[in-house]
Amino acid sequence: MQLKIMPKKKRLPAGRVPLILFLCQMISALEVPLDPKLLEDLVQPPTITQQSPKDYIVDPRENIVIQCEAKGKPPPSFSWTRNGTHFDIDKDPLVTMRPGSGTLVINIMSEGKAETYEGIYQCTARNERGAAISNNIVIRPSRSPLWTKEKLEPITLQNGQPLVLPCRPPVGLPPAIIFWMDNSFQRLPQSERVSQGLNGDLYFSNVLPEDTREDYICYARFNHTQTIQQKQPISLKVISVDELNDTIAANLSDTEFYGAKSSRERPPTFLTPEGNASHKEELRGNVLSLECIAEGLPTPIIYWIKEDGILPTNRTFYRNFKKTLQIIQVSESDSGNYQCIAKNALGAIHHTISVTVKAAPYWIMAPRNLVLSPGEDGTLICRAYGNPKPRISWLTNGVPIEIAPDDPSRRIDGDTIIFSNVQERSSAVYQCNASNEYGYLLANAFVNVLAEPPRILTSENTLYQVIANRPAFLDCAFFGSPLPTIEWFKGAKGSALHEDIYVLHENGTLEIPVAQKDSTGTYTCVARNKLGIAKNEVHLEVKDPTRILKQPEYAIVQRGSTVSFECKVKHDHTLIATVTWLKDNGALPNDERFTVDKDHLVVTDVRDDDGGTYTCAANTTLDDVSASAELSVVDVPNPPFDLELTNQLDKSVQLSWTPGDDNNSPITKFVIEYEDAMHEAGLWHHQAEVSGTQTTAQLKLSPYVNYSFRVMAENSIGRSLPSEGSEQYLTKAAEPDKNPTAVEGLGSEPDNLVITWKPLNGFESNGPGLQYRVSWRQRDGDDEWTSVVVANVSKYIVSGTPTFVPYLIKVQALNDVGFAPEPAVVMGHSGEDLPMVAPGNVHVNVLNSTLAEVQWDSVPLKSIRGHLQGYRIYYWKAQSPSQRNRRHVEKKILTFQGSKTHGMLPGLEPFSHYSLNVRVVNGKGEGPASPDRAFSTPEGVPSAPSSLKIVNPTLDSLTLEWDPPSHPNGVLTEYTLKYQPINSTHELGPLIDLKIPANKTRWTLKNLNFSTRYKFYFYAQTSAGSGSQITEEAITTMDEAMASRQVDIATQGWFIGLMCAVALLILILLIVCFIRRNKGGKYPVKEKEDAHADPEIQPMKEDDGTFGEYRLFSFVSSASF
Repeated sequence: MQLKIMPKKKRLPAGRVPLILFLCQMISALEVPLDPKLLEDLVQPPTITQQSPKDYIVDPRENIVIQCEAKGKPPPSFSWTRNGTHFDIDKDPLVTMRPGSGTLVINIMSEGKAETYEGIYQCTARNERGAAISNNIVIRPSRSPLWTKEKLEPITLQNGQPLVLPCRPPVGLPPAIIFWMDNSFQRLPQSERVSQGLNGDLYFSNVLPEDTREDYICYARFNHTQTIQQKQPISLKVISVDELNDTIAANLSDTEFYGAKSSRERPPTFLTPEGNASHKEELRGNVLSLECIAEGLPTPIIYWIKEDGILPTNRTFYRNFKKTLQIIQVSESDSGNYQCIAKNALGAIHHTISVTVKAAPYWIMAPRNLVLSPGEDGTLICRAYGNPKPRISWLTNGVPIEIAPDDPSRRIDGDTIIFSNVQERSSAVYQCNASNEYGYLLANAFVNVLAEPPRILTSENTLYQVIANRPAFLDCAFFGSPLPTIEWFKGAKGSALHEDIYVLHENGTLEIPVAQKDSTGTYTCVARNKLGIAKNEVHLEVKDPTRILKQPEYAIVQRGSTVSFECKVKHDHTLIATVTWLKDNGALPNDERFTVDKDHLVVTDVRDDDGGTYTCAANTTLDDVSASAELSVVDVPNPPFDLELTNQLDKSVQLSWTPGDDNNSPITKFVIEYEDAMHEAGLWHHQAEVSGTQTTAQLKLSPYVNYSFRVMAENSIGRSLPSEGSEQYLTKAAEPDKNPTAVEGLGSEPDNLVITWKPLNGFESNGPGLQYRVSWRQRDGDDEWTSVVVANVSKYIVSGTPTFVPYLIKVQALNDVGFAPEPAVVMGHSGEDLPMVAPGNVHVNVLNSTLAEVQWDSVPLKSIRGHLQGYRIYYWKAQSPSQRNRRHVEKKILTFQGSKTHGMLPGLEPFSHYSLNVRVVNGKGEGPASPDRAFSTPEGVPSAPSSLKIVNPTLDSLTLEWDPPSHPNGVLTEYTLKYQPINSTHELGPLIDLKIPANKTRWTLKNLNFSTRYKFYFYAQTSAGSGSQITEEAITTMDEAMASRQVDIATQGWFIGLMCAVALLILILLIVCFIRRNKGGKYPVKEKEDAHADPEIQPMKEDDGTFGEYRLFSFVSSASF
């Protein structure tokens, strides 16, 4: 059943298809499959596989090896021709042929000369199916002839003249490489003025005095023989016009002179090529080299253009300071006119080079081997092109086809040989020769007629494994003649595959474009032709794809921290996955800071060079996936560097710097600081801030400061270390531009004035010799200003001043350059003295028992003799007769700020006698006291009684004892006692009120309820009212009958006796049980268990009830207790 699948490549009609050999991919018809089993019995005409180049230059010092290798079945034999005739190697003892090869080895190292074997050689490889021939191999030995001896006269030239030093090397094979050197084997310097031409000559557009030397030497290097030949040194002397005239007069007879022109400037002229136009011919594929060298003064510049076209961009190169134009891989399209232009300040000249590109033959379609089965048709096509057009000629088995044996199956049609109904005798090797005047091409192609049944070359039971949703290719490499047809089946009993999801390739491969899990199975390939059939089974397994479930993510970390990349991989369980981490597509650094576990890559102590692309690559034998993430390492910027000061003016300077590396976080700003090495060395101050895009800053300066600057860069991570300090810059001195601040005038004594100020610092001094001019005068007088100049101080004391007089004061800075601006005037006062007068008319108004108001008259301002601080009241409690002998009286003080003439005295004690006086206060101290004024406070409410106790409780009475209030605050008039009962639920009963005389400290309450709790409230009273209360609780006792019923049962005699009897019985029972157990008998409990049905034992259970009554009695008794 034929496979009806659309092939990727259509087949030619039957009978017109060459037998193509199929492997895993389509193989060219030039080759028979190299399967060893197939080659054992498959014949094939010879094929040349290796040969020496057509133009073969050999080293005459070594043996000559002419290569010729070929393959075929049976292995071919070899023969040679030399100069068109048979070369009998057996007759020449110096010539041998390598075994199993056609390669010739000519032994000229022992004897003989290479020149003897010059000639044209051709190799023929032959077996029963035909003969293949090699190219014509031209053998020539290399030559490195010596330079012809010649006498070179010294050359003397005027400065500015052109010069050509000829090389003219000997003709060698291959041509020599030319270069110019001196006696020290140092290459001579070349430039736009001096350069070497393509012919090896050394051209000077104009000579200069520095060109004078005696060792211009041209060298020819012959690479094949590894020899260097040297021309005789040329001597050149360049002189001025005056020196030239002297030289002519002295040495006319033995010196050659070049030119007699002056060294004036001149327009360009060409040294090479000559004339206005020239012609150049080059072969296709070679390098086209065009050269123009001009002389002139000044030195001309060379330009190149192509007329009616542009120079090919990727193939055009300029050499030798643009004097040589080279176009590589030249083709026919490069033909045309090329113009070189030489130009200097005095003019321009051009030269046109007409280029013609010829072509040796090159293949359009070389003939290819044919493998046909008997009766099939085929063609050999040989198409070549060249300029001029090449001639095509055919040979068969090395013989021109015109004189070869006739074959009725072939017909020649120009560049094509047509084969029809070939037979086995049609097998042969055909040669196509395409030639013109510039060269030739020779190609061998065989026609091999075979009759072979199908063979499948793919190994049996090959297992193919693919990933789901990817193409699967099942190979069926086959061979057969005629060409077999291929069918594919799935499963042991499956039918031929017809589904559209399959594609059959011409090489027999079955393609499943999208393999699925259900594609798994066994597939059978069947090859058929008229000579037989062949089968082969292969197996396909479809695996789950490898996937990265969790990909690494982009990370930004600070230098020195730790970063982790995660990569979770899922793969087919039958495959082994390998996870590899890469950095920038290379292996991870060999560093212990990089650790890899199952799913993570961790990098500790991250460095700058750790930044890059990290890739997680998961590989199985069938697929691979990868995911990448970028790591950016950031940090504070590196410090700026290369600080430079420019535009240095008296009060400004420009600072520039080069930013350091921003460490992957853009710089947002630069912070500039300065150091004043003259006044505050080592201390840096803030100067300015600029944006992160600036690298310069215009800085304002102060006079007489030895500045040094540094710069810090700041980004989102933080601030860099400071840069190195800039060079120091000392600004010129100037007069101070500010005066001292915080100027004050205050007297420390009644007869002086102390003037103080905050001095300028060194930075503010603006120059050397900083001093202060201190000036003062009385405000209310007509005196002139009095001034003194002081230095290195911050105060000045004016003595002999009147007490507390206002003064006008000013302090001005000055230095060696001049004065600061006029200072501001401030007011001060000379020293204060104690006030002289006490306040008068003091009287007291008692407002209540704890508060009084004091009033007084203010004192005259002149008597204060200073700044009025306020008034101060001294008050104290009058001593009782028992305290009057004490020396110390505790006085309290209240100060009232400013000019107030009244004030309140809080916190007075009620029912007390007080005295007070008033004094005025200034900055120096207090004035004299006013006469003492006495006053008394009225009664107040008393404090709570000091204590309250309940004593001698009885069934119906309670006795209260107390101490009077510690602060009666008046005359006690009585005590008030209130009380009420409290029941078992803590509820309060009715409240009873009782008045007690003030002279009592004990009171008994009678007719109370027995065994009852009472709560008492007790306080004292004066005429001002009731004071604070004190509370207490107490309980009356029970009656005697109730007390007798409450006696503890545990103290009763009968109960104690009963407990002793029970304890004795238990002790006796334990002793009996212990004795019987030791004798092996049964103890009572055991007997009870064994004879539980014995009625005599039952009363013992009743006895057990006694213990239960006891326990219950005991519990009840305890509860009652």
